[in-house]
Amino acid sequence: QVQLVESGGGSVQSGGSLRLSCAASGNTYSRRCIAWFRQAPGKEREGVATIDKNGSTSYQDSVKGRFTISQDNAKNTLYLQMHSLKPEDTAMYYCAARVTWVTGCSLSHGAYSYWGQGTQVTVSS
Repeated sequence: QVQLVESGGGSVQSGGSLRLSCAASGNTYSRRCIAWFRQAPGKEREGVATIDKNGSTSYQDSVKGRFTISQDNAKNTLYLQMHSLKPEDTAMYYCAARVTWVTGCSLSHGAYSYWGQGTQVTVSS
């Protein structure tokens, strides 16, 4: 079992920055992938970024160059550093974990078994 708790969301102006955190607990040693997803009202949940146990990352095209995913294994914490935020980044942001074996981390939400409750990010124009 893995428990995930997000924090760090808030309201910022366009062009601003936020850093989201996801604290993990439980059987974190079994984690294969952790990821950030987001879901805006009326839209489907979409993958934002992934990171594996070795630190290899992947990103959705729309956030490349603006967002950075990272992890602190000693603290069992996942981060999403967001710069140059745009109104279209407004969404509920979720962290997720996959514990079953996989060769690469997917941006598809169906690949993940454990989810946090989300933290809201609102970007005003």
